[in-house]
Amino acid sequence: MTVTLAGWGGPEGRTEAALAAVRAADGLLGSPRMLEDLPPDCTAPRDSATVPEKLLSLLQQHAWQRPCVLYGGDPGFHAGAGSLIPLLDQAGIPWRILPGISTVQLLSARLGRPWQDWILASAHGQTCDVLETVCKGRPALFLTDPVRTPAALCRELAAAGLGDLSVTVGERLSWPGERLLSCTAAEAAEGTFHPLSVLLTEAPPRPCPRRSPGFPDGDFFRGDVPMTKQEVRAVILSKLAVRPGDTVWDIGAGTGSVSIELSFMAGRVFAVERTPTALELIRQNRRRFGAWNVSVIPGAAPAALKSLPAPDAVFIGGSGGALDGIVEAVLQNNPAVRLCLAAVTAETLSQALSLLERRGIPAEITQIAVTRTRKAGAYHLFTASNPVFLLHTEGNP
Repeated sequence: MTVTLAGWGGPEGRTEAALAAVRAADGLLGSPRMLEDLPPDCTAPRDSATVPEKLLSLLQQHAWQRPCVLYGGDPGFHAGAGSLIPLLDQAGIPWRILPGISTVQLLSARLGRPWQDWILASAHGQTCDVLETVCKGRPALFLTDPVRTPAALCRELAAAGLGDLSVTVGERLSWPGERLLSCTAAEAAEGTFHPLSVLLTEAPPRPCPRRSPGFPDGDFFRGDVPMTKQEVRAVILSKLAVRPGDTVWDIGAGTGSVSIELSFMAGRVFAVERTPTALELIRQNRRRFGAWNVSVIPGAAPAALKSLPAPDAVFIGGSGGALDGIVEAVLQNNPAVRLCLAAVTAETLSQALSLLERRGIPAEITQIAVTRTRKAGAYHLFTASNPVFLLHTEGNP
């Protein structure tokens, strides 16, 4: 027995090789929708199944020699073939793949656009952070399902401030009743779409390009709210060791300067702040930098942290006297979190070190003393800023 894993999407998604294999098969497996859409001259016995373990069990039960497992579009693009192949290998069952034409290729052809620079993602039956994906700076194509529809994904974008983002929905590509709709995310959020749909989002504008950490202080709206200075901010980002896709909390976010910089490095950033004036500054800076993957969380920590997803890294820039509860909440969410805390007083530093030592968490302390020059006539005078102590833990390697 040799199992053929065949791409079997819409009428335009099937190759001649796949059609020949299906006609020659002595057994067919796939979803009900695919098994209902077979050539009239295909009379092989068939069973409905999509779960890899169930497919393997059916293949082993039957004495088929030329079975076909059908997948929508291309078996190599977010299909179950990737999970079935290891099971076939373990069982010693030979296999081959006959790729079909994916919805990515079909949409690209309909729009007359190359797709090699698109980000490809799937919200079909799996976790997918649409906002994080869209904020990577390139067009993104999403497979959708009956729950995470194009409208549902666009509602997430609109809620994050990206309602004006240009999107395209492709419905039933290559099937009767095919439709293409180009509009804004806010408009698509109000629509109703067929379950066989894909969503293409354009890249949102980033007024400030990606660059090394440490944006100039003057680039931010500041008001009268304290802001972490450029040099200190760059060291904080280094200590947090943020990676693409990370979830980061910025507690006591102030103007949001650290959150904004994190947005260019992490997947999602949650800026927690209790002061109304500071909250408005965070929102203004979020718009100025196009930092749409920053979620502004009003309220005092630790209570404001309860509904947030577990963090990979946390910066504590202000605690409002609740440092013990904040540290406890952080560690409860992720005991191996990478933590960086800024202290400008000896008391805060001592308290933070004691909190971690009681929990058996080693920490390193770095002092940063920044001195800048200012012009005084023909001279440059040195003006020192207050020293800042950064307490940080290694957390996850």
